[in-house]
Amino acid sequence: MQKRTSKSEFIALLCFLVASTLILTNGFATRVRAQGDELDIYLKLEPIGVVLDTILTEYYKEPDIDKVVEGALQGMMVALDKHSSFISAEALKELTEDTEGEFDGIGVSIRKDDQDNIVVFQPLPDSPAARVGVRAFDLIRKIDGVSTAGMALPDAAKLIRGPRGTIVLLTIERGYDEEDGEREILEIEVKRGKISLESIKEARVLEGGVGYIRVSDFKKHTADELAKRIRELLDEGMTSLVLDLRWNSGGLLSASKEMCELFLPKNTLVTYTEGRKGKDGKPAQQMKLYTERSPILPEGFPTIVLINEQTASSAEIVTGALQFWSKALILGQHTYGKGSVQTIIPLKSPENSALRLTTALYYTPAEVTIHNEGIKPDIEVPMDLKQQGKLWEQMYASLENNPDMVNRQNHGSVTGNEVTEDTVEDVQLKRAVETLAEDPLFENLIAKYHKDTSVTQVAASEDKEDSEEKQPPDELPRRGPHGPLELPEPEDSEEEQPDVSE
Repeated sequence: MQKRTSKSEFIALLCFLVASTLILTNGFATRVRAQGDELDIYLKLEPIGVVLDTILTEYYKEPDIDKVVEGALQGMMVALDKHSSFISAEALKELTEDTEGEFDGIGVSIRKDDQDNIVVFQPLPDSPAARVGVRAFDLIRKIDGVSTAGMALPDAAKLIRGPRGTIVLLTIERGYDEEDGEREILEIEVKRGKISLESIKEARVLEGGVGYIRVSDFKKHTADELAKRIRELLDEGMTSLVLDLRWNSGGLLSASKEMCELFLPKNTLVTYTEGRKGKDGKPAQQMKLYTERSPILPEGFPTIVLINEQTASSAEIVTGALQFWSKALILGQHTYGKGSVQTIIPLKSPENSALRLTTALYYTPAEVTIHNEGIKPDIEVPMDLKQQGKLWEQMYASLENNPDMVNRQNHGSVTGNEVTEDTVEDVQLKRAVETLAEDPLFENLIAKYHKDTSVTQVAASEDKEDSEEKQPPDELPRRGPHGPLELPEPEDSEEEQPDVSE
C-alpha cells in the first residue's frame, strides 16, 4: 500500500503543471503580475494541487502519474470549447499523417463482413498491397502470425501499419481453388511504403455533361487532386459542375484557399481571421487569405455546390467565398456553423504531444463569422438524416461487390440507375442537375436563384457564440461508401478534420 508520504511526487507534479503553464503561455506570469490583484493565478491553481495531493495519498493503488497529467491536460482543454483539446503523441502522429495526406502502410482499406471477419475492401491503386497481389474481398486471417479472430478494426490497422521499408506478413484466405474446390490460403509479405490519401471520393460526368465531384475533407493535396479531376472531366466533355461538399467536416485552412483558387480570380478575398480582443477592445487580425493563382475553370462556368448540416469548417469557407462572389449557386441545407480556427501548438512535455487550441474565428468575405450559425443555401432542398442514411447504404451497396464502381455509385435516377420501390433518390443532386439544365448561361441562373449574402450569411450574436457551442457533426455519413478504412478518424482542427485509411 502506498504511504502517505508522496509529497515530493505531488510537489514535482504541481511544479510541472505550473511550469508548463508558464512555457505554454509565453510569459503568462508576467502578464498576470501586471494585472495586480485582479487575478491571482497561483491561488486559482490551488484546487489542482489539492486534488493531485488527494489522488497521490488516497487512491487505492499507486496512480500512473503520466496518465494523471494527461487527464488533467485533457480536462483543461475540454473546459474551453468543443474544438480545443490535448493531443497525445499517438493522436498527433495520426492527425499529422492525415492532414499531410500520406502515411506509412501497405495501402488497403479494411472492413468487417457479416461473420465478423476482417476483409480487404479495396487495395489502393499502385499501393504496396496491390503490387504483391492482395485483392478486394481477401480475408485477413493473421497479421504477422497474430490471429485476427475477434480483433477490432483499429487494432488490425495498427498491426498492419508500420515504418516504410519494413515487412508485414499477411495470412490471406481467398475464394475457392478451381481445381479442388477448397479455399486458398496464402502467405503474402508486403513491404510497407508511403501511402497517399485522397479526398476525392467520386468523380464522373452525368447525363447532359454535368460533372459530379464529391470531396470528403481538406488535406494538403486536396486542391491538386480536385484540379486533376476537373481537367479529366473537362476532357470527357463536362460543361457544368456539381461540387459535393455534403458530409465534409473540413480540414486544413490553407486547403480551403487553394480550392477557391480553382474557381475565383487571382487576388480575391477568401476569408480572414480575427483573434482575441486587445486592451483597446479591437480584435487582433491574424491573417487574410487571398487567391494567388488564376482559376482553371473559365469565367461563368456553371457551378453548383451541394451542402448539408454536416458541411463544416474549411468546407464552409469555400461555400461562403463562392457564394459571396457569385461563382457558384449553393444548394441543399443549412451548414453546420464551425467558424473557429484551431492551431496545433507542439508541447515539449509530454514529449511529442500538442494542444489543439481555438485561437481565432474566421470571417467570410461578407465580413461575418458564421460560428454556430452556418450558411444558408441559395436553393433549399431538405433531406433528413434518415434519408441520408438510406442513401449512403444504397451508395455503399452499389460498390460493395465491385470496388471499381467507386465513381459509379448509385444516387438513384440522377446517376442512371434502375429505380425500384426501394430506391432512395438523391434529391439534392437531382435538383442540382435539373437546375443546371434550365439555362446554359450561368449568369441567368445566378440572377434567378442567387440570394443576397445578407440573408444567407448571417453573423451569430456574441451570446450565441459563447453559449450555444454545437456538438461536432454527426459521423454517420463518414462511415459510408468512400470505404470503411483501416483507422478511426481523428478530430478536427485548423490543421483539421481527417478521414480514415491505411
